[in-house]
Amino acid sequence: MKKALLFLVLAMLLSICTTAIAADSYTIALITMDSMDQHWLKVKAGAEEAVAELVAAGNDVKLVFDAPSTKVDSVVQASMVENQITNKADAIMVAPMDAEALAPAIEAVYDAGIPMILIDTLANTKKFQVIYQTDNGAAARTAAQELGKLLGGKGKIAIINAQAGSQTTMTREGDFRDEMAKAFPDIEIVGVQYCDGDKQKALNYAEDFMMQTPDLAGFYACNEGSTVGTGNAVDQAGKAGTIKVVGFDFSDEVKDLVERGVIQATMVQNPWVMGNEGVKAAWKLINGEKIADEEAFVVDTGVTVATKENLKDIK
Repeated sequence: MKKALLFLVLAMLLSICTTAIAADSYTIALITMDSMDQHWLKVKAGAEEAVAELVAAGNDVKLVFDAPSTKVDSVVQASMVENQITNKADAIMVAPMDAEALAPAIEAVYDAGIPMILIDTLANTKKFQVIYQTDNGAAARTAAQELGKLLGGKGKIAIINAQAGSQTTMTREGDFRDEMAKAFPDIEIVGVQYCDGDKQKALNYAEDFMMQTPDLAGFYACNEGSTVGTGNAVDQAGKAGTIKVVGFDFSDEVKDLVERGVIQATMVQNPWVMGNEGVKAAWKLINGEKIADEEAFVVDTGVTVATKENLKDIK
């Protein structure tokens, strides 16, 4: 009887110890718009390094990465967020591809008491602790200044944008338009097309613009895919340098187009910082620390204008 009681006590102690160990294990989920663009892979790399530092410091924490297999599936992305609530992730980081469609899932995370960190793009909700993103309005105004000066303040241009529902890319378009109208009233924007961040679609749209407007003087492209596709279209048309291109984001393909003078300038974000700082914020929130006194706190991760002249300094 005494032995049976002893075994029971030991079993209970073992169960308590196991539960305590499990309680010290943490999962941070990162859900981006896709896993194809280098921009999102850099976000992931920054997050992975931050997690590696936490592990090296003796913490039991892992990163779970997920993203839709296509660039325009907000339904799938929302379900990925909801799955992480079910999986009891300790913190969730999301780059919402559609500001309206992702809002309910983001609010569900927040309402469940799980730290909610936004990356790159806002959603139509204030139910999150912090967002790490580029000041897209300022970057778009800078892009307008770059293209306006390249064109000497006159000419016809077209815009190749990514997702029509994304807060980030619509801000890049809207603030670009406003700045261009204010600073360069003699520059005419002949139209805009949305390529969903797909570089082949962007190439096709850019070709159409060049055919429809023979005297087209420039393009503004709003993300990596649209920038690569637009640059390739101009290059293949033999109009590199003649038609000016100002884009957004930085990848190996964008770098090559800048080096060869096809793209004159591109707005370089800091996606690695977004991912890295996002994990650090998640860890603080998991441990009961505050990021700021108010919720929905915005952190600008900065932007650099890359040109052929300073390309060697861009990482």
